[in-house]
Amino acid sequence: MRQNKSIVAALDIGSSKTCCVIAAQQDRALEIVGLGTTVTQGYRRGALVDLDKTVAGIQVAIEEAETMAGVEISSVYAGVGGCGAKGFNSHGVVGIKGREITRTDIGRVIEAATAVAMPPDREVLHILVNEYQVDDQGEIRDPVGICGVRLEARVHLVTTLASAAQNVIRCTNQCGLKVEDLVLNPMASAEAVLGLDERKLGVALVDIGGGTSDLVIYVNGQVVHTTSVPVGGANISNDIAVGLRTPTAEADRLKELFGLASSSLVHKDETVEVPSVGGRSPRMISRKILCDIIEPRLKELLQMIHQELVASGYEGELNSGVVLTGGAALMEGFPEMAEQIFGCPVRRAYPSVGGGLSDLVHSPVYSTVLGLLVHDHAQPGISAGNRTRSRERNTEGMYFRMRNRMSGFFKEFF
Repeated sequence: MRQNKSIVAALDIGSSKTCCVIAAQQDRALEIVGLGTTVTQGYRRGALVDLDKTVAGIQVAIEEAETMAGVEISSVYAGVGGCGAKGFNSHGVVGIKGREITRTDIGRVIEAATAVAMPPDREVLHILVNEYQVDDQGEIRDPVGICGVRLEARVHLVTTLASAAQNVIRCTNQCGLKVEDLVLNPMASAEAVLGLDERKLGVALVDIGGGTSDLVIYVNGQVVHTTSVPVGGANISNDIAVGLRTPTAEADRLKELFGLASSSLVHKDETVEVPSVGGRSPRMISRKILCDIIEPRLKELLQMIHQELVASGYEGELNSGVVLTGGAALMEGFPEMAEQIFGCPVRRAYPSVGGGLSDLVHSPVYSTVLGLLVHDHAQPGISAGNRTRSRERNTEGMYFRMRNRMSGFFKEFF
């Protein structure tokens, strides 16, 4: 067996699937050595609805990955998402009195920027420092050693429902694993699929999961907006199940195998076999009928995301356009439909992380879990230096660490 100290593992508990990936680490390089996936039965839209089923699914995914890798893991990096995820921008100012800025001053100004009142059901997941300003000079990455009178920090605070973070940790702990750190799902995906140039020019990443679709916007290389909408691939499957009177599992299969974003892409006379419910015989229907069900739901999803882009105020700064990832992004014709609705370039993103068995996970489906793997191995300039949260995670006390420091204006955002 390989030594655990050279092993890093990631766990993605989604609304439709649970995935565990194990990689061997040598210096900064990662080699994929294990993969385990299973259908999620205890999560819905990023919220825990059945603890036992969720824990059982996690255990299956972990054991499958451990068997393939030939190792036993003791900890994972885990993702958290769902409709409760929301970010906002803040800033803080402290006086310097004309002397050199020190690390202590950095801590003071970040604390001032995060001095906000936290609702009892939320916690801060990430504090991302976008820039420092000394007097009238902005866009400073590290102000230590610079002389000035006033130091200002502009930060992006990523928040989530405290229960969402707690449930991820609780389920993972019940499988005998420690959570090294929690990462917002779309930010993890971004580290697996976005290039540094895209982040600098301005880009929006749309991560379409089973229960929700998450959005993160980068401008000048920094996160400036994070949110999610309560529609995902499962909504499309449900529409197919109702419209074609077929089991949900079969509806999901039909969507993946025969779904197209537009019925205009269907060739004439194409048909698909649709299983029936209640022991009835399967039926043959036109493939166009299936795509007629899918198309309006996809348009609705993209229109909701476009509304979020407009509301963010950053729509005009997306010089790199929009990047789609997640399972639904695989559907033929989806990027083209998105280009029409967003009015900017759109591409489908495939994660490219590590060697070894990386071909097994070279799919938008695995963007989040692979991003979790590289969370602590990000390339220079991809916000690695901006992470200020402690990675010490346990089920007691972590939810109030930030909250006890915060008082002020948070209520205007929630």
